[in-house]
Amino acid sequence: MPEFDLDSFKKTWQEQPVQQKYDNNEILQMLNRKSRNYVKYIFWISVAEFLFFSVLGLFYFFQNDEANSFSKVLERLGAQKTPEVESSFDHAYFAIKILSLLITAYFVFKFYQNYRKIKIEENLKGLITRIIKFKKTVNAFILISIVLLIAFTFVFTAFIFYALNSQNVQPTTSDLTIVISGIIVSMVLSILLIWLYYRLVYGIIIRKLDKNLKQLKEIDSQEI
Repeated sequence: MPEFDLDSFKKTWQEQPVQQKYDNNEILQMLNRKSRNYVKYIFWISVAEFLFFSVLGLFYFFQNDEANSFSKVLERLGAQKTPEVESSFDHAYFAIKILSLLITAYFVFKFYQNYRKIKIEENLKGLITRIIKFKKTVNAFILISIVLLIAFTFVFTAFIFYALNSQNVQPTTSDLTIVISGIIVSMVLSILLIWLYYRLVYGIIIRKLDKNLKQLKEIDSQEI
């Protein structure tokens, strides 16, 4: 009986051709379907955000909490919220809220468009292009959300100085430092919370899309 050679057996086994379970077309169809689902998830998340912020905006509109916060800051600095300042601040704040909702609605529409286009896309290069564009759209949505927060903080601060200047009020350095520091800290914490939220919610889906994109590019390179 011949002696059993384990090394020879392993070498022979490793040289056996491995049959692919799926061909490129089947893999492409699976990646297409997964990509559509990921885009659909982001679309429905954005719809939920739009509805949530719409309801939240109406709640704060009737509660008028921002106006109360503005009044408290002015009182801390020794100024008063005159009818002129109050009217201007309310109009500016309302404009920013409406702008924020319009921008969110626009991106909801863009996400839906991306979903529809990926759904009917069969061309490999076209699918890759659409996924890349979708990622750019998500990044733009996150960036604009942060920019809007900074814009509101700037408007809030500008109205404080406008009220102080119009009433010739000169607050103490310590009070002014406390108020400005509080505004900056609040803005930084809000930006971090926004970034963390999108990093967790959108980031998980985008990372899955990145994996799909990498596989699609590998298939594309094999077909060249």
